[in-house]
Amino acid sequence: MKAKVNAVAEETGLLGVRSQFPCNREWHVRLVNILTYLILAGSSIVFGIVAGITMTRYLNDQRVFFPPGEAFLSPQTASEGVDCSSKEDPARLEHWIRTPTLMHDMTDMELLWRASMVPLRRNYSFERVPKIAFMFLTRGSLPLLPLWERFFRDHEGLYSIYVHPMPSFKLNVTNTSPFYRREIPSQVVQWGEANMCDAERRLLANALLDFSNERFILLSETCIPVFNFSTIYTYLIKSKHSFVHSSDDPRPEGRGRYNINMAPEITLSQWRKGSQWFEVHRKLAIDIISDTKYYQIFKAFCKPSCYIDEHYIPTTLSMQFGSLISNRSITWVDWSRGGSHPAMFGKDDITQVLMERIRDANNCTYNDQTTSLCFLFARKFSPSALHPLLNMLSHFGFD
Repeated sequence: MKAKVNAVAEETGLLGVRSQFPCNREWHVRLVNILTYLILAGSSIVFGIVAGITMTRYLNDQRVFFPPGEAFLSPQTASEGVDCSSKEDPARLEHWIRTPTLMHDMTDMELLWRASMVPLRRNYSFERVPKIAFMFLTRGSLPLLPLWERFFRDHEGLYSIYVHPMPSFKLNVTNTSPFYRREIPSQVVQWGEANMCDAERRLLANALLDFSNERFILLSETCIPVFNFSTIYTYLIKSKHSFVHSSDDPRPEGRGRYNINMAPEITLSQWRKGSQWFEVHRKLAIDIISDTKYYQIFKAFCKPSCYIDEHYIPTTLSMQFGSLISNRSITWVDWSRGGSHPAMFGKDDITQVLMERIRDANNCTYNDQTTSLCFLFARKFSPSALHPLLNMLSHFGFD
């Protein structure tokens, strides 16, 4: 039968045509091979593009995690190899706990984000000596610098200094000064504007990058310490509370500044006023710089004649952490002369009577006990007050 079919096909010429083409199975195998090759080639191209984009983003992100001075790994040639014992290696604990470089190129958003990343474990895995972060918010120079240098002398390792000057200003001190290279990247600050609080949060965020900083005190160029370092250090480190002045002021300068548009997140009964010059524990410092809810409300609805620096921290900390704050300031000022600013003291005002008046101002509560030691700092002191103050160092009990 098969021979008969072939004979017919031969006569009609179909057998020759059939022999010129492979069978369907061979075509299927070739088609599958071709498609497989195309898929693999296309996948390789896509993978290469995605990997390139990912690596670019990763390298760009290193300036947030490892800003200049904290490189991921120090650049080395192939002949040198990589020293895995280097403290620059992020796999080593030393890389994360060392004191960070102050001058960086992080934006405020990047800085606040990085500073808000904190370990959740209560105990530290390294020997940690708690430090006090002294944060100076200044318009320019520090005219009382010699007094502060004397205050910090011989107490290295127990404090950190951060200076937020105007961007155009450069602090000119010798490399032996504790203020040497302690400026942070700054921006313009205007009295009564929201950028004042931006600067305060910027100082806190930079100070939080040092895991050893436990207490954070905001100061100005007109501030002075009224006790020696040892007394102030012990007072702050052993305190159970943060020193934030927060009060319900019924006057136009208090409740009168409240904006109804802040409700329901912030109500009139929650509205507080207080001193700008605060001192906070590390936990509260983290909460201040991590806040993205209330700060935006204040920036939108607390504008002159509402002064955000007098209301934002007193209100939000009172609302959320009322039991953790003392409702008093540890920075003494004199409002007895009236006006919108406290009194300024010059050289003729510096007397032993004034110093005793500040140091023994009144009674207050410290760790649930009554004490007469209430103020650790004072303001405002003019440049002319420097030399009389230096002549009274023994009265301060400086070490």
